[in-house]
Amino acid sequence: MNANTPVPAKVPVKRTHHGRTFIDNYEWLRGKDSAATISYLEAENAHTTAETAHLAGLREQIFTEIKSRTQETDLSVPTRRGGYWRYTRTVEGKQYPVMCRVAVSSHDDWTPPTLEPGVPVEGEELLLDCNEVAAGQEFFALGGFTTSLDDQLLAFSTDVVGNERYTVRVKDLRTGDLLPDRVDNTLHGLTWSADSRYLFYTTVDVTWRPDKVWRHALGSDSADDIVVHHERDDRFWTGVGRTTSDRFLVITSASKVTTEQRVLDASDPTGDFRVVMARREGVEYDLEHAVIGGQDAFLVLHNHHAENFALGRGPITLTTMDELTSVIDHSDAVRLSSHSTSADTLVVGLREDGLAKVRVFGLGSDGIGAGADVQVDEELFTIEPHGFSDWQQPLVRLTYSSWVTPDTVVDYSPVGGERLVRKRQIIQGGYDPGDYVQTREWVTAADGVQVPISIVHRKDIEPRSGSPLLLYGYGAYEIPYDPTTSIARLSLLDRGMVFVAAHVRGGGEMGRSWYEQGKLLQKKNTFTDFIACAEHLVDTGWTTPRRQIALGGSAGGLLMGAVANLAPQLFAGIVAQVPFVDPLTSILDPSLPLTVIEWDEWGDPLHDAAVYDYMASYSPYENVTATDYPAIYAITSLHDTRVLYVEPAKWVAKLREVATGAAPLLFKCEMSAGHGGASGRYDAWREAADYYAWIIDVSGAHHPPRPLAKAPPTSPEAGSGPRDGQ
Repeated sequence: MNANTPVPAKVPVKRTHHGRTFIDNYEWLRGKDSAATISYLEAENAHTTAETAHLAGLREQIFTEIKSRTQETDLSVPTRRGGYWRYTRTVEGKQYPVMCRVAVSSHDDWTPPTLEPGVPVEGEELLLDCNEVAAGQEFFALGGFTTSLDDQLLAFSTDVVGNERYTVRVKDLRTGDLLPDRVDNTLHGLTWSADSRYLFYTTVDVTWRPDKVWRHALGSDSADDIVVHHERDDRFWTGVGRTTSDRFLVITSASKVTTEQRVLDASDPTGDFRVVMARREGVEYDLEHAVIGGQDAFLVLHNHHAENFALGRGPITLTTMDELTSVIDHSDAVRLSSHSTSADTLVVGLREDGLAKVRVFGLGSDGIGAGADVQVDEELFTIEPHGFSDWQQPLVRLTYSSWVTPDTVVDYSPVGGERLVRKRQIIQGGYDPGDYVQTREWVTAADGVQVPISIVHRKDIEPRSGSPLLLYGYGAYEIPYDPTTSIARLSLLDRGMVFVAAHVRGGGEMGRSWYEQGKLLQKKNTFTDFIACAEHLVDTGWTTPRRQIALGGSAGGLLMGAVANLAPQLFAGIVAQVPFVDPLTSILDPSLPLTVIEWDEWGDPLHDAAVYDYMASYSPYENVTATDYPAIYAITSLHDTRVLYVEPAKWVAKLREVATGAAPLLFKCEMSAGHGGASGRYDAWREAADYYAWIIDVSGAHHPPRPLAKAPPTSPEAGSGPRDGQ
């Protein structure tokens, strides 16, 4: 620590629960509106800027690489709903997307129009230019965005602070004018009624829990809006949507372990919602409307006596699980994760062997046909259904990717099994998937469980040759980290770094039990799994402790803080993004955002001494010790409502106070951003370039990118992902 390092005042605050007392010297930094807090955060930012000044050239180089590889003027693949194809444009030099539509040529037109970047489309209509809406704002995020069923109105919501509280506006698409309707402080989702006269939305309570669903009558004052559902159980959040068929409005109330849904015929938007199946502790379900053999039905994905979920069919008068007949039985090896329907097709997203897959069924006059898995030819991949944008849609829209194959939009025919590649993400500069290698290895965890890791590197990098290496981990909320190609990551790979994803317990890669083994009183499995992966990479020669960097964000930031305490000797550096590093303080306070909801994930230390002791034993902030820590770069956002800025602020302050050794401990607080960081794409690229430059520097990777020792690259369309006719 040098003379210019900020040193916050120590103001002891005593926290006592279950007879245990913890003295917190830096809790005063929670005062977000305090001039002293803001002054300290600004001093930390100035310190980090000074300490990383030598990386300015490298940061600019990485930003330029990301920008040059990205096709800045681009379009999404159009999706059809009703009489229009909708798509998004990005324009060189502009931070935010432009939403557009064009009328379909005929009722039977299901082939997306061919669009060229920068080329005007005949008949194109502008729905919303986010750059115009964001003008003059330091931060901008688009929340809800939905057109009415008669295609005449657009409802959208925006956040210009970063705190995920949105303002709803309505645009008349016939005139281009904004209507007087305005609703403030909503959550991001919006749903139209079938008659286009009402808009449903959600608001949050003082703890930022989505607790109320409202109905807004178009043309009325928001003060007159009606609450159609108030979720009073503090463990549950609520939201509203519509079935793909547009037949039903659906309100979902869910905790981490329990679900209850209500439905209302969409033709009666002012009617009363009906509970489908009353909540039962530990039972989760999700319904979709289908027409099977000419009969209306609900298809229900559920975990009733089915840990990895099963799919059942029931009448639209459904009230209990006993009324369901099986469509897909439970399997210990296959985790069912999603389902969607059109008039003729059922699509199920699933996980098997740690990979995301898709199964497609026909819905005919004689019932539900045999399902067929969409086949791919790479060892590691992700294939995910988009859901149906239109009830009559005959093709299944999918996204395919791998660690080396860029995102590829595919339309799959349920009838013949043909796959039509609509678009593969272009990576400029001669990117060739054949220049890179993806592999999987299995690591033996401390308790003998086999943990998968994904390894990506340039083909000309010798495996197990002590390379600089970035090890990424998350491991929470049953969220998987699936194979995907990253343009920004190429700036690491082309400097000789190896990228590794550790698919640790607590995530969703290997089914529901994988998640259960990394939460509550088994949370430490997440940390020991990650450490086992880091040890494996060193023991097998992939890297060395002096060249290994760890990266994780949010709940993955908790992982970073935990492994910093448990195994600091394995890493040269750790990047912790919006890190949840003071979990016990947060989870003890039910007045903080999302705390009570989180008790099903972490446990309830406020009322359970065993949970308190367990969390206290791994909390990164409370377990900082006098040891040589690796270099640490903690990054957060002032307006983050999910993981408050105060957690990493306190953590870094305590690290500096207690840690031995000379490794730099840096803290950066974005003063106009939220949980996801910077909002504009150019700002996001600069943010990535900032911590990537730090990673490269600390790991000792090549500062100039390594030249490719190979023949000129093939077309960017090359690769082993899905192609026409496969």
